[in-house]
Amino acid sequence: MLQSKRLPLLVVFVVIVAAVAGSVWYLTRPNVASNTVTLYGNIDIRQVQLAFNDAGRIQQLLVQEGDHVHKGQVVAKLDALRFQDAVARATASLLAQKSVLARMRAGSRPQEIAEAKAGVEVAQAAVQNAQITYARQETLVQADFLPKQSLDNAAQTLKTSQAELQRARQALSLVVQGPRKEDIAAAEAQVQADKAAVALAQRELTDAELIAPEAGVVENRILEVGDMAAPQTPVMTIALDNPVWVRAYVSERELGRLAPGMRAEIQSDSFPGQRLAGWIGFISPTAEFTPKSVQTTDLRTELVYRVRVYACNPQGKLRLGMPVTVHVSLSNNPPRTIPSDVCKG
Repeated sequence: MLQSKRLPLLVVFVVIVAAVAGSVWYLTRPNVASNTVTLYGNIDIRQVQLAFNDAGRIQQLLVQEGDHVHKGQVVAKLDALRFQDAVARATASLLAQKSVLARMRAGSRPQEIAEAKAGVEVAQAAVQNAQITYARQETLVQADFLPKQSLDNAAQTLKTSQAELQRARQALSLVVQGPRKEDIAAAEAQVQADKAAVALAQRELTDAELIAPEAGVVENRILEVGDMAAPQTPVMTIALDNPVWVRAYVSERELGRLAPGMRAEIQSDSFPGQRLAGWIGFISPTAEFTPKSVQTTDLRTELVYRVRVYACNPQGKLRLGMPVTVHVSLSNNPPRTIPSDVCKG
């Protein structure tokens, strides 16, 4: 009778032990038998704060918050008057320097050479006249008709006229030879500098228009028409919402089952029953502690690795901060090379 009472107690004890062992195994088993890795995270996007390259007063803002913009679209303009004046001034300076260079390359004109030759002839005539005067003064001084001072004055006049003749001849030589090669090279260099000044002024005029670097959505207009813009002051913020990515975390036990390029499916509570296609784009090489915002069944003290799961978002369904669940199938899902412009088509 006593033995029959112990039998049910033994059965109950075995059942309890089995249940506890089964629970422990279920909670601590490595999830290698499953063909799917499930991750939890939030949608993240890139943001661009657009600013002008130069300071100026904003003349136009061509988009509103919430507007979709495409790559290369003009979204704002500065008052371009002073940039246009700078282009005109630089262009005029370039034209003037080109004229100087053309004149130096052409050399002296025939009229300039003829003028220099005439100067030499005038100097020669002056020398001849000074020589005659000196000879006459010398004869008169020797005959005591004139004082010796007159002869000294005639000699000085002869030296002066001879020096003037030498200077006229040198001037003729310079006119015939034309500008020095070094002067021409300096003029050519100045032309190049003026061309660079024109290009810079034109670049500044072009930069008076603010261009969207990529397609996205205008998230915030920081400045308004009439405000003074500066390179360090953003005008607006654009959210680059295609592609987006999920910032998720994978435990060390499942890290070896994932690789960049594997296909993934993203599920959001906002669109029940829908799974959006994505792919693993990045797995962090360093471990970190699980952030408090991540809700998984793993213990929070375990180390995890950050994973970035990309997804095309042409319809804007996935938004910044949205919590999502990522499913990565391990069956027939080898890593692939994903083109950088996969979402641009």
